[in-house]
Amino acid sequence: MTNRTRTLFCDLLNLPRGKFVPPDVAARGKIGFARGVFGTTFDRDLIPVPGAGVFDGIPDMELVLDGDRRPDWQRDSEIALGTLHVDGAPFGLCARARLQAAVDAWEAKGLTPMVGLEMEAYVFQQDADGVWTPYDTPGAFVYGTGPQNDPAGLMDALWSTADAAGLPIESMNGEYDSGQFELTMKFETAVAACDNAFLFRTMAREVAAEMGLLLTFLPKPIPDRGGSGLHVNFSFADAQGANVIAPVGALSDIAKGCMAGLIHHHEGLAGLLATTVNSYDRLGPASMAGYWANWADDHRLVTTRSCVSSPRSARLEHRMADCATNPYLAVASVLQASLLGVSGGYALEPAEDLDGLDNIRATRHVPSALGKALDALDADKPLRMAVGEAICDALIFLKQDEWKRLKDKSVDQVRDYYLPFV
Repeated sequence: MTNRTRTLFCDLLNLPRGKFVPPDVAARGKIGFARGVFGTTFDRDLIPVPGAGVFDGIPDMELVLDGDRRPDWQRDSEIALGTLHVDGAPFGLCARARLQAAVDAWEAKGLTPMVGLEMEAYVFQQDADGVWTPYDTPGAFVYGTGPQNDPAGLMDALWSTADAAGLPIESMNGEYDSGQFELTMKFETAVAACDNAFLFRTMAREVAAEMGLLLTFLPKPIPDRGGSGLHVNFSFADAQGANVIAPVGALSDIAKGCMAGLIHHHEGLAGLLATTVNSYDRLGPASMAGYWANWADDHRLVTTRSCVSSPRSARLEHRMADCATNPYLAVASVLQASLLGVSGGYALEPAEDLDGLDNIRATRHVPSALGKALDALDADKPLRMAVGEAICDALIFLKQDEWKRLKDKSVDQVRDYYLPFV
């Protein structure tokens, strides 16, 4: 029996903000929230983030709910998602609204973005002293399934819960390192894909918590193990539903323009896609992450990987982001940088033809730390204008404060700051 509605939205810290309300209240279509939540840090300080109204009395914003309701994994509950509005228009700090704007811009060209998100995460367990330690999986291996990789059965619980909640999983498996898992969602239209990823991430952390475990999407929670990313796979469907990435088995001009845009705006994108101090422990050379400003076909050591073996399933995969980032903002940023490349006629440089480990032709790469990535975003005006100046300015302010708090902290202190939330 459903006796409450859980209204949710994703903020710039990638936290699932919301309220439980009676279904008849949700049926009115709007739920009020204080705009100042966008000025709240992980440790609950209220800072004057532009647009959050901190010095204007912390006014309201409204979550305008979608008409449909989704099953909740919480007892006797349903979920309602929506888009934030202020004064009757989409709120400039709402990442879901910015993603819809990116979709609209592509649809004006007669193309519908299709998106599939791959998430990576580690599991932690508590020791006798209550300290979170890496999941004890001595027999784990990459592409592992079953109890050797997951002795507590967390992945089984996530699969069954996702199925009951209507969250479409493409695959789940053990990733490269022990206690690490890859969680891939099916291709959907862009907003639906991000809705599913947002809810899956929220569900997964809550189910893990109920089992006494901590599932973390922190980019590099264990210094001597691999990092966890958010791979943004995308393609475009034309008016007839055909995939335009490689319709004749070779990259189309649209695909080449997208990759040229992503490479051109590589440094600025880091400020949007890798938004924690810990993100830059993951992003380095000789890693299967988005460090270098480059591309190649079916090459996991580049940032933008093309896959053109099948015209129907051809796609581009951008590998820089991590799951500490709001998924709506991540996808909006990738789509808008791609559109800048197409609309601006950017030239695509030659594909990376070296191994990406010991040998690399690319010379540009992500900034070395969060503070420098935010500076790069601030300097990339075309990217900020395309994604949305209001949301970029707010993110830069919020994350500069985070950078100042954490830049002199130890690796363990940084991890412990983020671990309860990411």
